[in-house]
This record gives sequence, C-alpha cells and structure tokens, in this order.
Amino acid sequence: MIRRVTVPSLFPPPTYSHASVVEAGTRLAFLAGSVPLGPDGTLVGPGDPVRQAEQVIDNLREQLIAVGSDLEHVVATDVYVVSGEPAVLSAVWSVVEASGLSTGPHSSTLIGVACLGYTGQLVEITATAVVPE
Repeated sequence: MIRRVTVPSLFPPPTYSHASVVEAGTRLAFLAGSVPLGPDGTLVGPGDPVRQAEQVIDNLREQLIAVGSDLEHVVATDVYVVSGEPAVLSAVWSVVEASGLSTGPHSSTLIGVACLGYTGQLVEITATAVVPE
C-alpha cells in the first residue's frame, strides 16, 4: 500500500524517506522536506537563500523522478524559509515560480521560520505529487 523511497542520488536522510507513494485510486507521493544538501551531504549556498532554494528545487526534482513523477504533477508544497523579511521570502518564491512548480497552479504555503534542521540551512520544501500512470 505504501512504498517509501530513498533516492540514491541524494544525501541519505537520517530517519525518514525522501518520498512515500500511496495507492488510493490516484497514486500520490508524499515527499519529505527537500533540503539544500549536495549528494555528499555538504550545504549548498551557505548564507544565500536563493542559491539554497535552487538546490532544494533540484533535489525535489530528483525525489519526484525517483517515484515516477515530476514538478508539473506537484499538487501541494510547503516552502520554509529562515527569515522574517518579506523580501527574502519573495526572493525564494521567485525561484519556486521559475522552476515550474507554480504551474498548475498547485497549493502552496510560504512560511518564515526561526531555524531548520541542518546548520546553515535557510530553505526547505515539502511536497505532495500525483504519480501518473
């Protein structure tokens, strides 16, 4: 019923899967938060939320490919940004829009937060996507 996927081309998460696919009429994938780590686990774009957002989108794309989906099939996201400044949130959202994620449009929440899980991490995106037949 539930297929949990850890993407081999991404840094392995400590206690969760990159995505879960649930068979329920329409197949859905529930993706763990995509983070700005390179395949070797190093933080990409220290201090740069825009560069981190780009890496997060690249990693999200890899998660989606691994479960047989893509950015166009994303139905919902939560975009977390370590900032209380609307300009910083807006700059990250511009990366989301440019990626094709906002095509559809999908449901999304843009959230300013105090901190995220990895030292220096400024951006994280969770997603739910349809996995086409």
